[in-house]
Amino acid sequence: MDTVTPMTDQEAGHSAVTRADRRLTTKEAAELLGVKPETVYAYVSRGQLSSRRGPGARGSTFDPKEVEALARRNRREPAAASGANELSVRTRITLIEKDRYYFRGVDAAALALRHSYEEVAEWLWTGVLKPGIHFTAPPEPSGSARLAVRALPEHCGPTDRLRVAAIAAGASDPLRFDLSEEAVVGTARTLIPTLVAALPPLLSAHRDGGPLAGRLWGRLSRHKPDDASLHALDTALALLVDHDLAASTLAVRVAASARAHPYAAVSAGLGVLEGPLHGAASGLAHRMLLEVLDRGTAAPVVANELRAGRRVPGLGHRVYQGEDPRAQALFGLLETMPKAGPALAAARDVIATTARHTDLHANVDLPLAVLTASSGMAAEAGEAVFAVARTAGWIAHALEEYGERPMRMRPVGQYVGLRPPQPLPEAHGPSGTSDVPGASATPGSPSR
Repeated sequence: MDTVTPMTDQEAGHSAVTRADRRLTTKEAAELLGVKPETVYAYVSRGQLSSRRGPGARGSTFDPKEVEALARRNRREPAAASGANELSVRTRITLIEKDRYYFRGVDAAALALRHSYEEVAEWLWTGVLKPGIHFTAPPEPSGSARLAVRALPEHCGPTDRLRVAAIAAGASDPLRFDLSEEAVVGTARTLIPTLVAALPPLLSAHRDGGPLAGRLWGRLSRHKPDDASLHALDTALALLVDHDLAASTLAVRVAASARAHPYAAVSAGLGVLEGPLHGAASGLAHRMLLEVLDRGTAAPVVANELRAGRRVPGLGHRVYQGEDPRAQALFGLLETMPKAGPALAAARDVIATTARHTDLHANVDLPLAVLTASSGMAAEAGEAVFAVARTAGWIAHALEEYGERPMRMRPVGQYVGLRPPQPLPEAHGPSGTSDVPGASATPGSPSR
């Protein structure tokens, strides 16, 4: 494990004076920052450092003041940012503000409505839009992932399969420990289609080429899709790419902070995503909509949810006071889906029924449930869509974290247990007798 000894402010000031008269080499900048040389170039590509190459120079040079300013930011105490008990992470990926969210400063909902999932993912990773880009799965990791998933019991859910696929694909990649930006982005472009290819096909004429949404559809539904349905699925993927530091994303950044390779970091995210309060939420909304359709009205269904002490699935979000912008964009597309009418009406009935008593707005899980329920997909399909989509965001956050000081995601525990020193505990056997030779369970009893 690489360790970095923090530089004191006095040392930093002295270093600035001694190097102010010349620019730093890549090696010197890396030493000052406590990172590898390739990480210095990652800082440059993300706009955190500027580099310059002089005439006849063999490598890039860096402004010492700029490097030392970045070093100070990397060394800063968490308390200096936003309070001693709060973990704050600097990021250039997603901003959530005033009931809108933005990818690299661009309105994320507008971006998702105009561009494919793969194009949005590229924008998130590189800051460059590449029209028409499609991700393809290489034969070897894809084959390993399929074999591993095929060995699972039939009752396994999609997130189980995706997590196993990620691990199997990583095990077949001997270059997985290359954490340079170019290598990680290359891994992302192949890992996401590998995850999709590892899911068992349901549609006999499923697609293996073209946009990722078409390939994913054939793994989630037995119904042949129309263009409007495929566009809705592709947009749902793009809308769900990232959402700041959700629980699964934080797990990915912790893994990346420990320099886990991208496959392992994604696996960490998938593990958290499987919780019922995160990625599985759309499945609850899916089942609710089916019950509303079965009963013909939302009133008794909503009443049963509230009577059981549960929140109505698909409503409310902790970061939005108004409507979730992702839900707003996806609901608009569902209007164009010929088969979405009944499920869409059921969702509106749920919203109207609940609005009589609460001021909760729809979150993205509700229109995602409309999409899955009206497309002949299982309730767990929304979780698979969420997982595949969010993998791109996880990779973006892993890339950012690889450029930070390693092992910085280490909060300090607040111990509330018994204060030491405490006596050593006595070991007892199954019947309550002591297993310590010569000891007895009660005073005066013979040892056994």
